[in-house]
Amino acid sequence: MASHPVQVIAVTGGKGGVGKSNVSVNLGIALSEMGRRVVILDADLGLANIDILLGISANRTIENVLQGECDLRDVMVRGPGGIRIVPASSGTQKLSQLNTMEHAGLIQAFSEIGDDIDVLIVDTAAGISDSVMSFVRASQEVLVVVTDEPTSITDAYAQIKLLNRDYGLFRFRVVANMVRSPQEGTALFSKLTKVTDRFLDVAMQYVGAVPMDEAVRRAVQRQKAVIEAYPRSKAAISFRALAKKVDSWPLPSSPRGHLEFFVDRLVHQVGA
Repeated sequence: MASHPVQVIAVTGGKGGVGKSNVSVNLGIALSEMGRRVVILDADLGLANIDILLGISANRTIENVLQGECDLRDVMVRGPGGIRIVPASSGTQKLSQLNTMEHAGLIQAFSEIGDDIDVLIVDTAAGISDSVMSFVRASQEVLVVVTDEPTSITDAYAQIKLLNRDYGLFRFRVVANMVRSPQEGTALFSKLTKVTDRFLDVAMQYVGAVPMDEAVRRAVQRQKAVIEAYPRSKAAISFRALAKKVDSWPLPSSPRGHLEFFVDRLVHQVGA
């Protein structure tokens, strides 16, 4: 029987503080509620924050995997709503400076857990470092999180430009976070596409908006996901709507000729 493909989504955005980790966690839980088997990789390798965001203590981290002390299954921890988390290490500079071979080894290590996972969400670090680029390129889908501030738009554009011009990525999905109205979300997307349409050859798709919601701040203070702590809040409802859209995205069907997560499954499918 052919191995099933895994949907791999990089949640990114260039700028720090736009809410990438919140989007990753709540989207993951919403997909899990729909019956998907979800794993979140905290890909901010040297400055872990997913476990802190959720109040989870991790005995082992990705650092132990890279040092060959254990495999990925050993470091995964259970999170809310049935999601599983691959925690990063906090305050480890070496992990934020992995070389190309180490990145490749980490990405390939995920193949061993492919049989019991449907969706892998890669919560990237801020910025446009080699590490961020490597994880985004290895993902099937790129979900860019933007907020209504000039630096967020500028940084998101810079990241999209780099990924498109240097690495050939073409399709980008966009979610507007912490918006005051649906109109603000669409206006934000328009600001971004005004520059991408003019200077780049990319396909941009607006996936939706997450409203500014006091419930999110309260949930963060309680170290819980808003979808779990306040399931009827505006933000939780928007994350469920986002998950429905994400669930309808096509699954990968063939390898793209560079290093990517679960590429062995795609090769297997093509040859099946």
